[in-house]
Amino acid sequence: MPNDTDELLLQRVAQGDQTAIDILFYKYRDAAYRVAYRLLNHEADALDAVQEAFIKIFRRAKDFEQRSSFKTWLLRVVSNAALDIGRARNRRLNLLAHTREHLATQSDRSLRSDPMEQLIHEELQQALSNALQELSHGQREVFVLHTDGGLTYREISESLNLSVGTVMSRLFYARQKLLKLLGKRAEL
Repeated sequence: MPNDTDELLLQRVAQGDQTAIDILFYKYRDAAYRVAYRLLNHEADALDAVQEAFIKIFRRAKDFEQRSSFKTWLLRVVSNAALDIGRARNRRLNLLAHTREHLATQSDRSLRSDPMEQLIHEELQQALSNALQELSHGQREVFVLHTDGGLTYREISESLNLSVGTVMSRLFYARQKLLKLLGKRAEL
C-alpha cells in the first residue's frame, strides 16, 4: 500500500481505511503546514487550518474528481481553511480593538465624573469581567459579539457558523448566568 498512488489511497480513505489516511496525512502534512503558515504567519492558526483541511478532505474523499492531483486539491482546501481562519482572526482582533476603544472612552468619561460614580463604574466593570470568565467559551463569545460588538443574532450566526437558535440560546443562558453572578448590580 505505501507504493499506491494518492488517488488509490484516497479511494481507500473513502472506504474508511485508516492506514490510507495515515499515509496521506504523513506524506503531505509538512507541505500543508508550510502553506497555511505562510498565509497566516501564526503557528496555532496554521495547525488549525491543516487539521480542518485534512478532516474536510478525508470526509469528502469520495467526491474527489481527479481534475487535479490530490496534492493540488489538498493545498487548495488548506488555503481556503487558512483564509477562513485568517478572516475570523481579523474579526476577533477588530472586535477586541473596538471593545478596548469603547472601554477607554467609557473610562475617560468616568474620570471626568463624580469620584464615587467612577469607583462604582470600575467595580462594576471588574465584576463583569470576572463574571464573563465564568461563562462557557461559547456563551461568552456570543454575549460579547452581541453586546460589545453590536452584532445581530443573524450576524453572529454567520460569523460563528451557528444556527440563529443556538445563538439565541447561548445569549439567553449567558444573560441568566451573568444576572445570577452579578445579582442586582446590573441589568443586562
